[in-house]
Amino acid sequence: MPHSYGIRARTATCSPGEHGMPIKPDTYLNTCKAGDIANAAIHRGMPYKFYRTGVVYNVTKSDVGIIVNEMVENRFVEKRVNIRMEHIKHSKCRDDFLRRVKEKAAAKLKAKSDGVKINLERQLVQPRSARHVSAKLNTPATLTSSPTTLFFKLSRIRGSM
Repeated sequence: MPHSYGIRARTATCSPGEHGMPIKPDTYLNTCKAGDIANAAIHRGMPYKFYRTGVVYNVTKSDVGIIVNEMVENRFVEKRVNIRMEHIKHSKCRDDFLRRVKEKAAAKLKAKSDGVKINLERQLVQPRSARHVSAKLNTPATLTSSPTTLFFKLSRIRGSM
């Protein structure tokens, strides 16, 4: 067990293609375009323990150039890193946003054809609706503490002081 906590500590099994982890052929078939958001974990053979997210700015036959904002002391510094295709995976951070855009466009088109005005903004979770509880089968019960439990609680408090 290593006793180090550095940036690259315990990363022996992180890189694919080593230590019996085969690289799947479909990793090379992924398409990357400039402007895509991608995650990268290995830069020039040096693994990191987490994926860094950045924007693709350059694509070659085997590498992808990514602009990553790196935290240095109290500010972010823009770093341009070139990473091989097998160490890239597309970020899913925009999937929810793009799904909502499509749903809004479809709802807007449907409302326009029906002649109805709708609100397309996201709403907060509303409180639950009111309920009526019948007391016919559910008799109300009064909960009180018995004197013995109160005595034991007080004796424990006084005994620990």
